[in-house]
Amino acid sequence: MNRGTESSPLGTEESIKLKKSSSGDSGISIFWFRRDLRLADNAGLYHALKGDHSVLPLFIFDANILEKLAKDDARVTFIYQTLIKIKEAVQKKGSDLLIYYGKPEEIWPKILKAYHVKAVYTNHDYEPYARERDDNMAEFLTSENIAFKTFKDQVIFEKDEILKADKTPYTVFTPFYKQWYAKLNTFYTKAYPTEKYFKNLLKIKALEFPTLKDMGFEKSELEFPKIDYKDKLDHYAKERDFPALDSTTHVGLHLRFGTVSIRQAVRDAIEAKSSVWLSELAWREFYMTILWHFPYSAFDSFKKQYDKIIWRNNEVEFKAWCTGNTGYPIVDAGMRQLNEMGWMHNRIRMVTGSFLSKHLLIDWRWGEAYFASKLLDYEMASNVGGWQWAAGSGNDAAPYFRVFNPELQTKKFDSKFEYIKKWVPEFGTEKYAQPIVEHTFARERVLKAFKDALSS
Repeated sequence: MNRGTESSPLGTEESIKLKKSSSGDSGISIFWFRRDLRLADNAGLYHALKGDHSVLPLFIFDANILEKLAKDDARVTFIYQTLIKIKEAVQKKGSDLLIYYGKPEEIWPKILKAYHVKAVYTNHDYEPYARERDDNMAEFLTSENIAFKTFKDQVIFEKDEILKADKTPYTVFTPFYKQWYAKLNTFYTKAYPTEKYFKNLLKIKALEFPTLKDMGFEKSELEFPKIDYKDKLDHYAKERDFPALDSTTHVGLHLRFGTVSIRQAVRDAIEAKSSVWLSELAWREFYMTILWHFPYSAFDSFKKQYDKIIWRNNEVEFKAWCTGNTGYPIVDAGMRQLNEMGWMHNRIRMVTGSFLSKHLLIDWRWGEAYFASKLLDYEMASNVGGWQWAAGSGNDAAPYFRVFNPELQTKKFDSKFEYIKKWVPEFGTEKYAQPIVEHTFARERVLKAFKDALSS
């Protein structure tokens, strides 16, 4: 099957009729998995199972997204392997997982032709494409007299739930977090007991499952992090900034695709009394709130005057940064870790981001796009927020005149060069690249460029 065509698990017209009859005269509900790939503690699935109809779970490999990815993108493999586990679990309940590859706007009419659908349940998504997709889906399903019900699942608080007294969104984290924390209680962190209602899954015979090859993808051999962060929370605050230590949670991938519940993560942070990790989880929601209220910031500077900056955008230097050959070892170590693991230590994300946008005067959007293509845990809100923080153009960002000194960052967080030597084995030899730019010169250059733009 060629990439770009949808893979139909329904087969022939005869099998379509059989499946339509299996939904019964009363019809069925469909639960649409997206960024919530788990059966336990899933808000939308819980409400679907408690509804008036039997529930058929669905996942669509969205060609609108996947067609832009490399054929060996590891995130597709992760999703695929996770869906296999979900499929096996619901099959044990006498049901199955309906899976398609294609564009949702083309897939849904086929689903409605095959099944007597009365309601569609799903969970909220906050990124620009997802919002447009769901608005269109709501309009389409309403025109077909089908209810479209969506729920909050990937955050504790969303949209307008944390606002200033004047009902405007916070753009500074500290006051946002104070209200977020003050509002936090067991009501918001309690798990949804979906397992009590699995009997309401639609009883159906096994459905086909398109292969990665059917969809034009190859299996990635990248190793995915396990959900084993609890043991790290006791020393998270003390050790999280040191990249040579394996002291961060690596939970980003699982929060991104919903293989762990945010409610579970917050409960674990509270139980471990890890206030630092709890605040990190709140940062994630802060950036999602910013993206929701200021969707333009996904592509343009939050502080609009920063779009006046004249970037150098030197492609040779950008390639050196991408490949980890800038001659700044802590930067190069981070970029090589990213390229090999699909992950980078958060402290080093800040260092590499600052280096690209300030030392090299390359548009933060170039770096954001590169991270988007590589990070297993890529979330638009956090990635854009982090990049705009580093560049100085974001809300509550580092001031433009703050330029990370890679050498000082190394002395503070990798003084024994353990992290650097792991990822840059030629460090300290003649084979290692010379610095691409001198720090003092780069700092003076970026300060002038930013000052000129912001004063114009």
